[in-house]
Amino acid sequence: MAVEWVVAAGVFVGASAVLWGISAWMTRRIEAAVPINGRFLEVDGERFHYVEEGKGPPLVMIHGLMGSSRNLTYALSAQLREHFRVITLDRPGSGYSTRHKGTPADLPAQARQVATFIKTLDLGQPLVLGHSLGGAISLALALDHPHAVSGVILVAPLTHPQPMLPLVFWSLAVRPAWLRRWVSHTLAAPLGMLTKGSVVKGVFAPEVAPDDFATRGGGLLGMRPDNFYAASSEIALVNDYLPEMVKRYPQLSLPMGLIYGSQDKALDFRKHGQALADKVPGLKLQLVDGAGHMLPITVPERVAALVEQVAKRARPAQNATILHPPFAQASK
Repeated sequence: MAVEWVVAAGVFVGASAVLWGISAWMTRRIEAAVPINGRFLEVDGERFHYVEEGKGPPLVMIHGLMGSSRNLTYALSAQLREHFRVITLDRPGSGYSTRHKGTPADLPAQARQVATFIKTLDLGQPLVLGHSLGGAISLALALDHPHAVSGVILVAPLTHPQPMLPLVFWSLAVRPAWLRRWVSHTLAAPLGMLTKGSVVKGVFAPEVAPDDFATRGGGLLGMRPDNFYAASSEIALVNDYLPEMVKRYPQLSLPMGLIYGSQDKALDFRKHGQALADKVPGLKLQLVDGAGHMLPITVPERVAALVEQVAKRARPAQNATILHPPFAQASK
């Protein structure tokens, strides 16, 4: 029996080493196909990767789970850069941004990191757009750091606790942390490559993903070990903080916009969109008939129009912050 255990352990270690090597090779191939396309900024010991385009009032855009800045620069930033200084970031652990061991992955921590990013880049009070999980982080930012932003645009946001993961993200439900690390560096990349068609189809449904989403849209980046680990860590914590956020939604008074696809298969617009609108005074849900979850890619013009609407309401606050800081301080 002891010999059999030794043999089994040896096979496990050998197979793990082979899979680890394959994952490392695949990571190099992915990064060659989808290279760094922006700048880097050090924030509290982490390296933020971001893309900056256009001129005008600042707009910070935050992507969703297993995504990257390319999800938002694919089509949406082109609609906005004529009128805004668009800063699209990779969240910590996503894209080419780092999340070191010990750096928290929960919603308040990510909101704090984004607030520090805004301050470090000297953006004043920008508009903030969040898609999907990026919407939850934008809400945490508005709740915990309201003076860091002038308005919030929520695109198919996660807003309430989700008892079960959407089917397309089931692979992320890995517990505990040591197993998550092992899966990330052995199975995530090979299995991700085998199942990427069905995952992308599920995220975009009922619409069809563009042919170049894997590269230009950044889809491949989420299959790398570190990105998989970061996403799995986030999803393990998200429901710990959303219930308390839900209680505070009625306090939100910033200019806000909310848009959802009526056929979103990842997050139900009733449970996350309308439920939020019912709690935030004056907030109205815009519904795009027939659209799915990836609105920044499938209907960028509708999202851009909502940004413009929120910007008109947020501009007085931006101007007061940018033009009259001494008077603002003197009034305190």
